[in-house]
Amino acid sequence: MTDIRPDPECPGRILVAVPVYNEQQYVMPVIEKITEHAHCVLVVDDGSTDYTPMLLAMQPVDVIRHKTNLGYGRSLRDAFRWAQTYNFDWLITMDCDEQHEPESLPEFYQAIADDDADIISGSRYLNDHKCGTPPPEDRRKINHTITTKLNADLGLNLTDAFCGFRAYRTAAVDHDAFNVDGYAIPLQQWVQAAAKQLRIREVPIKLIYNDPNRSFGGPLDNPDERLKHYLDVYHAELHKYQIPHTHPTSPTPPTQTTATP
Repeated sequence: MTDIRPDPECPGRILVAVPVYNEQQYVMPVIEKITEHAHCVLVVDDGSTDYTPMLLAMQPVDVIRHKTNLGYGRSLRDAFRWAQTYNFDWLITMDCDEQHEPESLPEFYQAIADDDADIISGSRYLNDHKCGTPPPEDRRKINHTITTKLNADLGLNLTDAFCGFRAYRTAAVDHDAFNVDGYAIPLQQWVQAAAKQLRIREVPIKLIYNDPNRSFGGPLDNPDERLKHYLDVYHAELHKYQIPHTHPTSPTPPTQTTATP
């Protein structure tokens, strides 16, 4: 285990977890920056086949390694399990491709210290001054559709449903209820949050897109198939918690700038 002292900028024990897959280009500088702002860092290596595992061995972090690629959702589920097993009060998740700035971690620490939320979610659209690289059009449309449905069905007020830069009060989240291995896991998280009436807060982060051609894997690279998959997972989760919902919608252009997966 790494040093598990509480972060001096925030009460409680906070774990920063970073899912990675073939990130040899970014992993060293990103992890080095994260460790400047966090004492306790867990990296979940999702079966990388490049030099990522060897580069991680040179960093002062804990590592979970999957022998094969199991998916983003599985990596997050492992991070939740680690955080709860080792009694961390909060779990912060962030990406390793330089799209989430480690310099934003103190803003999450301050939001945690305010103690008025159970989930603190980064939003790339909450503050117009932080909008940067334009997102791919298909991701913008899908995120608008999903964010609009979440707000309408669940009574939420989200601006960015798919941002992976997020903090969770570990005692409030039932990670055993998540069973999605892929990118649709936020749909399960938001439905559970609404069902448990968790307090949700967004904090602005910068919109950065380094790889507009990122693959979601197989048929999910097709935007229509990806949206259908998200809606299938979402409606299944609503059914599990017996929450009524509107009918599925097709992707439509957003009327205002909203979040992007």
